Amino acid sequence: MAEITAALVKDLREKSGVGMMDCKKALQENDGDIAASMDWLRAKGLSKAAKKSDRAAAEGLVAGKLSADGKTGVLIELNAETDFVSKNDTFQSAARDIADVALTIEGVEAIASAKTAKGEVVSDMVTNMIATIGENMQLRRSARLSVDQGAVALYLHNAQGDGVGRLGVIVALEGTGDQAVLKEVGRKIALHVAGTPMPPLALATEDLDPAAVEKEKKFLTDQALESGKPIGVVEKMIEGRIRKWQEEVVLLKQPFVMNPDQTIEELIAETAKQVGSSVSVKGFVRFALGEGVEKKTDDFAAEVASLSGQG
Repeated sequence: MAEITAALVKDLREKSGVGMMDCKKALQENDGDIAASMDWLRAKGLSKAAKKSDRAAAEGLVAGKLSADGKTGVLIELNAETDFVSKNDTFQSAARDIADVALTIEGVEAIASAKTAKGEVVSDMVTNMIATIGENMQLRRSARLSVDQGAVALYLHNAQGDGVGRLGVIVALEGTGDQAVLKEVGRKIALHVAGTPMPPLALATEDLDPAAVEKEKKFLTDQALESGKPIGVVEKMIEGRIRKWQEEVVLLKQPFVMNPDQTIEELIAETAKQVGSSVSVKGFVRFALGEGVEKKTDDFAAEVASLSGQG
């Protein structure tokens, strides 16, 4: 029997687009013959998965998971082409399995190369689902927050099943006080991040992306100049408007959705008094399904009209 080298497996993977484990199995089944292995993969339906990789995948699920000690939380986004797939038990289970992996491994590439608790390489699991379900899928992104002392809270909005939804938020609270209290307050803040009309861009003012600040400043300046006011007056106007905008998009400065008379910063101060120790928000992450993905839309009415006109 021919030796199945790493180079041979790599060659077949590049030609077929199929996962490493499936390529290795194909080569073993076909005595190292690349052409025969390609046929074997096609017969299994696996090579079809590679052909779907250029199709837009903006649906799917956001999965979240907390560690047993409550000090680490993760979010992952697993995309597919249609909303229908998000209701598939196999797809939901895969999303949960990937979230489990993300608890100990950071970064999409590292997660994709790791094995799930069931012993399956993540990238191979996704490839097999593509072949079975018939849609392009991809592990798009992941995020993890941890604290040494305190709690990480998770909130999943529009849940599609256990541990999966269409929008997920994790919030990390650092503090030595009662972990159960910190977790509950963290969950309320996570709910705020998910539900506020103005999703926060940063935790604090100093964390705002300078490019985002400049973009907003230019927008406000152009808007003010259209009123015909002198540039000196406009500059003073912009200073105040930028401060107001920052308060609107910075989490700590936002009015708490459950109590608009209180900011998130004030909620944290109140919690610190309640637990008798300092409390701070270490970070937050918000994943909304498909945000930033260019979605292809089909004008079915136009297509039907076009086909009708051919008769």
